[in-house]
Amino acid sequence: MEHELRTLTARLLAGRWLPRRDALVRRALVDETFRNELDRRLGEVGLRLLDNPYAAHVAVALQADMAEPVFGAGREYAASNMGLSRDEVALLVVIWSLIVLPKRERQVTRQELVNDGQGDMFGAEKPMQHGDAVSGGLSEASLIADFGPALGGKTKVRNFALGKLARLGFIERRNGIIAEGPLLDVALDYRLMADRVIHGTLAEVLSAAGHAVPEANAFEVADTLPDEDDDEEQG
Repeated sequence: MEHELRTLTARLLAGRWLPRRDALVRRALVDETFRNELDRRLGEVGLRLLDNPYAAHVAVALQADMAEPVFGAGREYAASNMGLSRDEVALLVVIWSLIVLPKRERQVTRQELVNDGQGDMFGAEKPMQHGDAVSGGLSEASLIADFGPALGGKTKVRNFALGKLARLGFIERRNGIIAEGPLLDVALDYRLMADRVIHGTLAEVLSAAGHAVPEANAFEVADTLPDEDDDEEQG
């Protein structure tokens, strides 16, 4: 186990994120002894493992009490500890809202992009999907046209902001389409972000358009669905 722990810890520190399907990552998610030792080793250097069961990747981040000692001296820390300006943070939240919120709805209702919106009497019995099966892309041109003027200008968003978000691992740019990157769903706290977006600014937009604001968040909906382990046992 020692070799596997050293290998996984080193890979996380070197790469910042790893896919959930990775063999050592899967062991860390199901083997309590292995996970506890991994957490201990990361904790010794002020880090913690980011693990969101809805995300396709895991990642490492600073422990809360280490954020100020590590980033507090930087002028940009008030907006972001990753060197993002206020406009770039706002753009990230917009992209997160347009990609992750619909993806989460598909995940908790066991819908896929190919049958999005179609009824499926056996949907709740399907294992939860990750990746391109449930995560849709955004048209870069449409995003820039809709939000560019409000976020520093279309040229700045196209030539600088999107490139920075891609380099940081939040998004991937594929021939004019913006797709989910490794960190988009795992680094942003869904429980906190979704509530602020859905019941904050988005609520005003929905109300103005004549739509009702959702009463329950995705986690509350998920609580009414069977666990994956139960599905596997029944199968």
